[in-house]
This record gives sequence, structure tokens and C-alpha cells, in this order.
Amino acid sequence: MFTGIVEATGKVASINKEGENINITIETPVASELRIDQSMSHDGVCLTVVEVDMEKNQYVVTAIQETLDKTNLRGWQPGYRVNLERSMRFDGRLDGHIVQGHVDQTAICKKVEEYDGSWKFYFDYDRGPKNITVEKGSISVNGVSLTVVDSEPGSFSVAIIPYTYEHTNFGDFKPGSIVNLEFDIIGKYVARLLEEHFNAKK
Repeated sequence: MFTGIVEATGKVASINKEGENINITIETPVASELRIDQSMSHDGVCLTVVEVDMEKNQYVVTAIQETLDKTNLRGWQPGYRVNLERSMRFDGRLDGHIVQGHVDQTAICKKVEEYDGSWKFYFDYDRGPKNITVEKGSISVNGVSLTVVDSEPGSFSVAIIPYTYEHTNFGDFKPGSIVNLEFDIIGKYVARLLEEHFNAKK
């Protein structure tokens, strides 16, 4: 479980295919603090650390075909900057919101507006029964916990402050960029309960 508060960014150092899976080597100063079997959020995708090289500040994670099919990992290339977060500590503050690291779907960045000291990003996604956004609700975009500004069926926007822009890969987004979405878990449960309720009354 995660909070959506990005600790650091890393750089994809290499990608090696192994059957249908890929092994991704990430370079980041945080690598020296990791251990094998630890869960890490990578652009909102929970992956397990399988190797650590402290001398090179690198570690390796494995992504299976299902993960590649449902996330933006399928488009990663060496040099890609990725948002990183270690799993949540229960003796700490929940500064973002509950993020599971289970990506619901990808979205496409449609527009970026720059203001005097902030940015507004617009995204389109495939709306489903449990994949919805609400104004002032929570959304995870590439693992970053954010508040929805505008919400329409199949689209939403978020506002980004300079710190987030500089310390996550939001600074790399442009129209056409593919990002990972995880919708609010509480909203998904409510939608499921309502679906079951109305189906039972038919």
C-alpha cells in the first residue's frame, strides 16, 4: 500500500526481455536503501525488487505481460524518468490518499496549460462503471496523489504546483503522453455496492 507521495525519481538504465516478462533496471539514489522482496511503486505500479546493486545505485524489478498490457510500462525506454515510492509505513502520516499500486487503466494527456506559478493538466480515459472521477476527489496519476479539479465523463484535470512539477515526471508530460491511473479505492467500492444494489432490485 502507498500514499501517492513520490519519494524520488529514478532513471530506467536498461530493459531486458525474459520470455514474456521484462526485467527493468532502475538507477536512483534510493537504491542503497532497498532490499530484495521490497515493494516499490513505479509510476503507480507496484513491483517487487528482485536485485539490488548498491555500488551502482541500481535495482531490478520484473514486469509480467499483464502489467505491460495495462500500464505505460510497455512504452518505457532507457532514460525514462519514473516516479518512485516505497510502501507505506503504518507509524507515519498519510499525507496523500490510499493508493494500492494496482493501475486501473492508462490515460492520455490531452492538454497542458501553464499559469503564473502552476500548471493544469487535462487527461482523457475510458470511463467504466467503477472508473470515475469527481471534483475535489482523489486520483493517482503515475503514482502521484492528486486532487481532481474538473471532472467530466471520461476526462478530468489536475493542478500541479512547482514542487510536484520539478520532483516528479509531470515535468516531462506533453500532449500525447500516456500515464497510469488508479481511481480512488473508496469510490470504487461505493460504485460496486450501488451496482449490486440496483442489480438485486431488477
